[in-house]
Amino acid sequence: MSGMHARGRVPAHARIPDPPPAPDFPAPNAPAYAPTYAPDITPTPASPMDKPTGTAKSTKSARTGGADKNGKGPKADLATEITASLVVFLVALPLCIGVAVASGVPAELGIISGVIGGLVVGAARGSTLQVSGPAAGLAALVAETVLEYGVAMLGVIVLGSGILQIVLGLVRLGRIFQAISLAVVQGMLAGIGLPLMFSQLYPMSDSKAPGTPIENMAGLPGLIADTFANPQALIAAGLGVVTIVLSFLWKKMPGPVKKIPAALVAVGIGIGVASLPGVDVKTLQVGNLLASVDVPGPTEFAGLADVGIITAILTFTVIASAESLFTAAAVDRMHSGPRTRYNPELIAQGAGNTVAGLLGALPITAVVARSSANVQAGAKTRLSRTLHGLWLLAFALLLPQVLALIPIAVLAGVLVHSGWKLFAPEEFPKMWRQDRGEFAVMTLTTLVIVATALLEGVLLGLAAGIVLAALRMSQTVIKQHLEEDTAKIVMAGNATFLRLPQLIEALEAAAEAGKPRIRLDLTGVTHLDHACRNQVEEFVAQQRGFGLRVELLMPGPAKPTSTPTGGADMAADEDFPSTARPADSVLPRRGYSPLTATGATYPPQSPGPSPTAEWFYLDTRPMPEEYPTRPEEYASR
Repeated sequence: MSGMHARGRVPAHARIPDPPPAPDFPAPNAPAYAPTYAPDITPTPASPMDKPTGTAKSTKSARTGGADKNGKGPKADLATEITASLVVFLVALPLCIGVAVASGVPAELGIISGVIGGLVVGAARGSTLQVSGPAAGLAALVAETVLEYGVAMLGVIVLGSGILQIVLGLVRLGRIFQAISLAVVQGMLAGIGLPLMFSQLYPMSDSKAPGTPIENMAGLPGLIADTFANPQALIAAGLGVVTIVLSFLWKKMPGPVKKIPAALVAVGIGIGVASLPGVDVKTLQVGNLLASVDVPGPTEFAGLADVGIITAILTFTVIASAESLFTAAAVDRMHSGPRTRYNPELIAQGAGNTVAGLLGALPITAVVARSSANVQAGAKTRLSRTLHGLWLLAFALLLPQVLALIPIAVLAGVLVHSGWKLFAPEEFPKMWRQDRGEFAVMTLTTLVIVATALLEGVLLGLAAGIVLAALRMSQTVIKQHLEEDTAKIVMAGNATFLRLPQLIEALEAAAEAGKPRIRLDLTGVTHLDHACRNQVEEFVAQQRGFGLRVELLMPGPAKPTSTPTGGADMAADEDFPSTARPADSVLPRRGYSPLTATGATYPPQSPGPSPTAEWFYLDTRPMPEEYPTRPEEYASR
């Protein structure tokens, strides 16, 4: 057995590939585009650390994000998971109630959806740290649907959406949502965090938000004036500010004290202040959870014959799936644990919506604010997000009087802190320094989400990212040069329809140069799409029709030429054996477009092709450094 096999560097059954044959032309005169390939297959000295088992283990660890050999992820720290679940519970509770109110349904339905998001979706396989529940992104759509069809039909629509999501996951369509730019993800997070901050400034002062993010921002001066004019509102705002400050500074506390979540400390302070005499701040109010359950009946299922209901089901399915899986892509970038498995996650979301529909509750999606709070609280497994659903159920069902002690301003302060972490303003200058094109995509995504809604912003951001990628992949370099009787154009890069104006401008400049011969060298083009190819061929045909001699060299796979035969230092052309050229200029043949020989002069010893034959030759002289790259510079010569 060879040394490489013995050291485990190459499997015993593997075959080391033979190196490709050397080209049959001298290396010093090889053209710039000629491929050179010389793989290094020399075995390297074995290291004591070169063990196959260790390599495989480290590779698997990197692939699974720290999962163990059973793929179950990192070992849970029970205390950390419980405290993280309580933090998520405190973030989820006001969101559930707020989304329900914004959707035009009883607040209890929002809590029911939150419970389902924790106990059903949270316990399912798919994502590890992503937390689901009723989302603000669907609030406007739910409100319109309830207004048109009533609350009773909402359960049927959500049930149908859940079933469709399960089907989409089973046919493995979930992974298509992984194709999302980092700039779009960061823009989505910022676009969610910014409106979240401004919307929660109002309940933090015991006021009601005007509505849209733009309206909330515009109403801030009036909110500040009203807060300072009302002593009770000022106390509530003070509780919110204290919560925000604690959220930022609590981790700097010494010793084991900092392990207590800042949100829990803020809730304790808020309950203490709210219980003081003379203090009258708003607290949570939750009604009977079981009485709010509204199971759809035969009358509601009969509404499935309505085209509008079917349309609503499809709309809910697309938006809920997109929001959940786009959020999964964002949450995966927040931690280094196991990655989301998109198809199981889509099935889990569908299962949650199926249960929510059967209970007549709100639709469920993954929610960035809760997921971010879960990650920041140090959660590592699904336990924290599952327990948060249990806390929602226990407190709302068994201890509503405890919830009634919590000031709304404190929970609003927790959400303002979460919104700031999502917004992450430091990411914008960082992206500007790294890539200004991606910065534009990120900013556009953020602004559109703030101005419209989450799905619209993400879709427009994706479209902008695709356009940016297309422009960058379509990098075409066009160099032009005038010789005594020739206008020469050399192209390299990716020539797509996006660069068609640049190509047309260069071709027109070559035609206007007034030279009897035009040489178009496209051998350096790595991709030539139909639009550019068609433009070049039309130009060649047109100029030849005017009597000009046009030489066109098109890109194509390289082919070795035949070896030199006969004549001193001459190499025969494979198409025209009698046509010789110096041996040191033998070049790899490419699939060039032919050009008609008009008035060509061949070496005396060669009879040459017939008058109707087509031919080409390649000028291997290097391009001068002073070649202009813009047609206007070319035309001025």
